[in-house]
Amino acid sequence: MSESEILETHLQELRRGTVVLACLRLLSVPGYGYGLLEELQTRGFATDANTLYPLLRRLEKQGYLTSEWNTDEARPRKFYRTSAAGARLASALTDDFRAIAAAIDALPKED
Repeated sequence: MSESEILETHLQELRRGTVVLACLRLLSVPGYGYGLLEELQTRGFATDANTLYPLLRRLEKQGYLTSEWNTDEARPRKFYRTSAAGARLASALTDDFRAIAAAIDALPKED
């Protein structure tokens, strides 16, 4: 495995939890999968549909998201929204993320 492939693997591991947090926070305003995917990418959370849609289904199954179908348009869309439990989880994850970021900032700097 090349150094760049190893780096990419570590970056994916580091980002995995941040995508969960970003979804929970962004979906405080209802949104559908493709729109969320674009919003995540615009905000610097690189992910793809094969990662996002299973994540949305898992968060819904766990009770952190709710969903409903919008059939008003020609093509029905499933809209997701962060539940009350999801908002509590997002708050806890945000607090922990900030504490981790502060701890990293306090580590010795690279030369």
